[in-house]
Amino acid sequence: MSFRSSSIRPIVFWTPLILFGLLVTASLYSPETFKTYADDLNNWVLAVFSSGFAWAAFLFVLTCIWAALSPLGKIRIGGENAKPLLSRWNWMAISLTTTIAIGIVFWGTAEPIHHLYDTGGTGIEPGSKNAERFAMVSLYMHWSYTPYAIYTIPGLTFALVYYNFKTPFSLSSPIAVLTGRPVPKLGADLLDAIALLALLLGLSASLGTGLLSISGGLNHLGGLPKGPFMLATIAIAVVAAFFISSASGLHKGIRLLSDINTKAFLIVILFILITGPTVATFKLGAESVVQYIKEFIPRSLTLEPFDNRKWLHSWTVFYFANWMAWAPLAALFLGRIARGYRVREYILINLVVPATFSLIWMTLFAGLTLDIEAANPEHLKAIMADKNEEAVLYEVLNYLPLPLLLAGIVTVISFISYVTAADSNMDVISNICTTEDNTDEPGRFLGLKLVFALAVGFAAFIMVSLSGVDGIRILSNLGGLPALFIILTFNVVLIVLGTVKLKQLRGG
Repeated sequence: MSFRSSSIRPIVFWTPLILFGLLVTASLYSPETFKTYADDLNNWVLAVFSSGFAWAAFLFVLTCIWAALSPLGKIRIGGENAKPLLSRWNWMAISLTTTIAIGIVFWGTAEPIHHLYDTGGTGIEPGSKNAERFAMVSLYMHWSYTPYAIYTIPGLTFALVYYNFKTPFSLSSPIAVLTGRPVPKLGADLLDAIALLALLLGLSASLGTGLLSISGGLNHLGGLPKGPFMLATIAIAVVAAFFISSASGLHKGIRLLSDINTKAFLIVILFILITGPTVATFKLGAESVVQYIKEFIPRSLTLEPFDNRKWLHSWTVFYFANWMAWAPLAALFLGRIARGYRVREYILINLVVPATFSLIWMTLFAGLTLDIEAANPEHLKAIMADKNEEAVLYEVLNYLPLPLLLAGIVTVISFISYVTAADSNMDVISNICTTEDNTDEPGRFLGLKLVFALAVGFAAFIMVSLSGVDGIRILSNLGGLPALFIILTFNVVLIVLGTVKLKQLRGG
């Protein structure tokens, strides 16, 4: 499992790995102090750049609409003779499950309870019917079209630049196309290293919450204690699974996992439709979708009454910054698997389909959660306060037929969702850290993948067991600041590609 040192980009490999280790060590040495400094830095970033995150996210939505409707939409990624790497189904399944799918499982029941009782300074009475609609619209803002637009823009830009202009596998490539000259090697390396550090922090924070969610499911199913031994066992299983999947390559591991993951999602949706309070859920969902359309612009631009800074920094802007932190490196993977399809298809598969799916999932689970809470006032709120967010999910499942079976399926989905997302990121890491293209050779650079897989797994286990994941989660969110400027630059590049460089793209 060795890799040739001559193929490694030292700055991209060592810089984020060392900084990541130092940050994790600091979080363990003095957790409270570490979290205090991380909080202060995060609060400063959100205070200064809050409007920037919100307005940029809105711009990305508009740019996606423009790209789909403009002549750029007809351009084939890789040129007219390019052959697709994946079938449409596999492409859609991978795009759906490698971005924010794990989040909708965890937050689909907990987040609406938060918003039901904290209506963001809008004057809406907490716990009321209007508060239910407020909660649903907030979920739609955080988990549907805007976050997927944040991923779509850099992914589409990179795909066109990488395949049609034959540029290197680096975040610097779109910038080089814009400036007309290559980015200096040191600048390109530092750009990729910063994005990789944000990804490592995000993967660790995500795995940390994943460990809590999966352990909660196992505790619910079999009464297994949520101690360090269980957390270590789950961490080892998850790391082994995504390493093995990554080692087997795009056409085996991740394709199989994403296929299983997507079908499991669909089974759960069908089950909820048949057994849940479907009429009440769809009534609330329909009302909320109409409200979402009405409020989309004022919420996106944080206009009155959706301008409560404390609430925005805890939710909407925090989410947007988090999605942006992950988006640059996720874009390299999403762009790479898009070869052979047209821009319009890219937007359909990477924005419209997964965002609509997420909206449906959130409608069903949040609608069920709010229906239970309306019939049992403050019951789920008390459970969340007494235990934690994942406890709400398994309590909600108790109100459906076959709750243990359903809890088992959801626990497996949580496991596979993280493995699938981590697998795609291991692919990106192995490519961005090296000077060789190894996508079609899954057995290459296994040592490199193993190093990062072990680092992420160990950090997540240690943090959850000893110090908590909050500090690292906040630091991962801080990656949204440099990412904000990276994605804005990619947005400009996409517009340039669709206008002044359109003829060059057609001849790509």
